Amino acid sequence: MIRGLVVLAFITLVAFVGWCGLTNAADAQQAASPRRIGVLIVVPPEDREVQGLRQGLRDAGYAEGRDLVIEWRSCNGDYARIPELVADLVTRKVDVIVVETTLATRALKRATSTIPIVMAAVADPVGSGLVTSLAHPGANITGLSLMMAEVSAKRLQLLKEAIPRLTRVAVLWNPATPWHPKAIANLKAVAPTLLLKLSFVPAGTPDEFSPAFSEISRTHAQGLYVMNDGIFTAHRTKLLNLASKARLPTSFSERQFADEGGLMSYAPNIGDMYRRSAGYVDKILKDAKPGELPIEQPTKFELVVNLKTAKALDITIPETILLRADEVIR
Repeated sequence: MIRGLVVLAFITLVAFVGWCGLTNAADAQQAASPRRIGVLIVVPPEDREVQGLRQGLRDAGYAEGRDLVIEWRSCNGDYARIPELVADLVTRKVDVIVVETTLATRALKRATSTIPIVMAAVADPVGSGLVTSLAHPGANITGLSLMMAEVSAKRLQLLKEAIPRLTRVAVLWNPATPWHPKAIANLKAVAPTLLLKLSFVPAGTPDEFSPAFSEISRTHAQGLYVMNDGIFTAHRTKLLNLASKARLPTSFSERQFADEGGLMSYAPNIGDMYRRSAGYVDKILKDAKPGELPIEQPTKFELVVNLKTAKALDITIPETILLRADEVIR
């Protein structure tokens, strides 16, 4: 009888140890399972965007590969691919999606009401109807606003200050971009104070760039102001070549235009915006509700001037601009 009790006790102990081992293994596997972050952008990710988001996540205590996996998606400037990429990320049931551009955010909003959406670089979330207000965005969307419609007027002022002789400026815009009409209204409001006459020339696809520049030539524009747009960014080489052939001084929002031959750029620092978007991701992964997280605005802006291009166009940039520039390309 004693022997039987010993055997029974031994079997019970083995079963208990085995159960504990399985439980601990399951717990360890669950703890080791990384969270998945989807990132949807219109153009191929620049290093500043990639590193900005990754740095922000590291600052929040996450290690990529250990704590989370980032799934990057880009439509390479082709807006028609946005629904396909949105469907892919939603089907994969990622934990949160970081997104840029109004159109991509709008597509995500239509596709899911449950997956949290963090806007890293969206021009005008309220004006575009993506959220109800900056303080209380509501639903499953939060993040950062670029304030592009408001920044557009400041960029025009900088162009006039850089080239005081300007009186006629062409504005290249995309009718398919929701916030462009508001930015145009802001430009029209500030133009008379700068003694500028503006011509607004639309272009929605790369095939329309050349006809647009023919129209710009007919307006006798002395400068070109290009609105922020994913199509323009993705095909910036073609735009820059056309502007160079037309010998037009150019103003852009994205700094890569200035890096690659545009005269100047001014806009919020996109790398910083992506870094700050990681803070929203962190809060959401810790169970914060996106609709209750206020939308923030840019705190860092970047002015870049390309003196090589200025010299090629026989333009002397005033010292007042050069001293304010965050970077001068010589």
